[in-house]
Amino acid sequence: MSIDTQTIVKLREQTGAGIGDCQKALEEAGGELTKAVEILRKSGEIKAAKKSDRSANEGVIAIARDGLASLDASRSRQKVAAVVLNCETDFVARNDDFIKTADKLAQKLLESNIEEFGSWAEAVIKNELAVKIGENIKLSRYEILSGAVIGSYLHSNKKVAAVVVLTGGSDALAGDIAMHVAAMNPLYLDIQDIPPAVLEKEKEIYREQLKQRGKPASTQRGEPENIWAKIIEGKLAKYYEDNCLLKQVFIKDEDKKIADLLSGVSIKQFSRYQV
Repeated sequence: MSIDTQTIVKLREQTGAGIGDCQKALEEAGGELTKAVEILRKSGEIKAAKKSDRSANEGVIAIARDGLASLDASRSRQKVAAVVLNCETDFVARNDDFIKTADKLAQKLLESNIEEFGSWAEAVIKNELAVKIGENIKLSRYEILSGAVIGSYLHSNKKVAAVVVLTGGSDALAGDIAMHVAAMNPLYLDIQDIPPAVLEKEKEIYREQLKQRGKPASTQRGEPENIWAKIIEGKLAKYYEDNCLLKQVFIKDEDKKIADLLSGVSIKQFSRYQV
């Protein structure tokens, strides 16, 4: 049957598929637009499956927020949803449809049950986004954080973000700390949160570094083995400053550490996201 150009164009605008594919789908569907979309979605799923083994290392992060802070923190409740949507190329990561879908996923996560969100999101990616984009696309991470005081930060390139939940303080303070977390990438909140195995591995590395310097040379420099423990202690202190949030120097004021910002306030939770 003959398919009018206007219908083909409409299907192309709706799905992003090629002109030839749209015409073929409409002919198979007897001119029915809805059925043609279904046909293209099915073919899109097959194409996406073939691409599933390709690396998806690009993408964007989207954040959605709900709830208002109250002057009485004990009565307020806020919620932030974050999703990381990956694709194969930076070109696609800058595509409007891709970015809008990430925002749509974050908003849906904010409004829905997190247990049901995953399957819904995968269906959207396969049936809507994959048809238009034609790359391996993955929802690599999604999370909801809630509390009385929340700050979030999303970098302008949408590739680095952070969310911080405080017990007390203000959203502005939480936002500043979220910016810091995004920039400095702390692995732990404080020293006691570092797994013992990780600390032991660091000590092992430092001991090996000292051994590589050699006992005779160490002795000549006044560094016999009996003071290696002090050298290792100093190296661990630097490790804490680099990796523990509370020990880090605040990026907006080098005269303060994050712990100095938290008078009467504590960090309940923080999460960092990166593409």
